[in-house]
Amino acid sequence: MSTCSTGPDFSSGFPAFISAGDILTDLVRGAAPEGTSGVPGTDSHWRAHPGGAGWNVARAVARLGLPTACAGALGTDNFSDELWNASVAAGLDMRFMQRVERAPLLAIVHQTHPPAYYFIGDNSADLAFDPAKLPEGWRAHAKWAHFGCISLVRQPLGETLATLAADLRAQDVKISFDPNYRNLMAHGYEPILHRMAALADLIKVSDEDLRMLFADRSEPQAIAAMRALNPAATLLVTRGAQAATLYVGDEMFEAAPPRVEVADTVGAGDASIGGLLFSLMSTPQRSWPQHLAFALAAGAAACRRPGAHSPTLDEVVALIAD
Repeated sequence: MSTCSTGPDFSSGFPAFISAGDILTDLVRGAAPEGTSGVPGTDSHWRAHPGGAGWNVARAVARLGLPTACAGALGTDNFSDELWNASVAAGLDMRFMQRVERAPLLAIVHQTHPPAYYFIGDNSADLAFDPAKLPEGWRAHAKWAHFGCISLVRQPLGETLATLAADLRAQDVKISFDPNYRNLMAHGYEPILHRMAALADLIKVSDEDLRMLFADRSEPQAIAAMRALNPAATLLVTRGAQAATLYVGDEMFEAAPPRVEVADTVGAGDASIGGLLFSLMSTPQRSWPQHLAFALAAGAAACRRPGAHSPTLDEVVALIAD
C-alpha cells in the first residue's frame, strides 16, 4: 500500500451523517491530448477519477460543513490509495473506511456521449465491507444514513447494507435512499427497491431513474408508483435543468434550479440530495420550499465545474441569493 493521509481528527465524537454505498474509480475514455499517442492503437486516452454515488453524497455533505463519513471498503492498490487520499481531502471520518486485500471496483466509461459503461469487480474490495468493524458507539450519534445505487445489487454487499439500513431505522436513524439507476439494475431490482423504499424517510429519484425503473408507465404514473411504496416518505424528483418536485405528505412543492453555465452534470444528482440532507440536518426550521431551493442550488453549483464537484456552502448560498 502506498503512503496515505490520515485525515481529520474526529476523536471528540462521531459524525451525524453516514453514507454507505458504492466507492469506486471511474476510468473514463476521452480524446488523447494533442501531441500524445494516447492508448496504443487508438486515438484516445484514459483518466481515473475517484467516484461512486455513495462517496459523492458523503463528499457533498462534508464540503457543505457537516461531520460526515462514507462507510465502505477499499483495496490496497493505487486506485484505492487515490480514493483514500481524496476522502481525507474531503474531510471524511476515515474510521468508517476499511482496507482489504482485494482488487478495486472499476467503472469503465468507454463512451461519454451518450454514456456507455460497464463495471469490473466480481470479487472486489467493496463487497468485503463489514459494519461490525466500524468504531464502537457510532450508531448512537447517527442522525441520517444514506443508501443507494449499485452497492445494493452487488452481493453480498447489498444484503449487508439493506440489513444495516433496517437496523439503523429501528434505532430511529433517518434513512435516505437514491436508487440512482445503473445498468446493473436491469434485472431483479424490484425486491430491493421495495425493501429500501419502505425503510426510507427521504427518497430521491431523477426523471431518468423513473423512466428506467417504471419503463411501462408515464412519469405521473411512475411517481404514483414510487410514492405508493412508502406514502410516508418525502420524495424529491429532479429533472435536470427543468423544475423539480418535492412531495411531502399531501403537499407538493415545485421549483426550477438556478440557471448556470454548465461544465458537465457529473455528480449533480448526488450534490442535490447531499444539499437537501445538509439543509434538513443543519437548519430543520426551514420551510420545505427553502429546503428544496437549497437542494437545487447545490445540484446547480456542482454543474459549474467539471467532474463530480462538491460545492461549498458559499457557492450554494450565492446561487440562492442570485
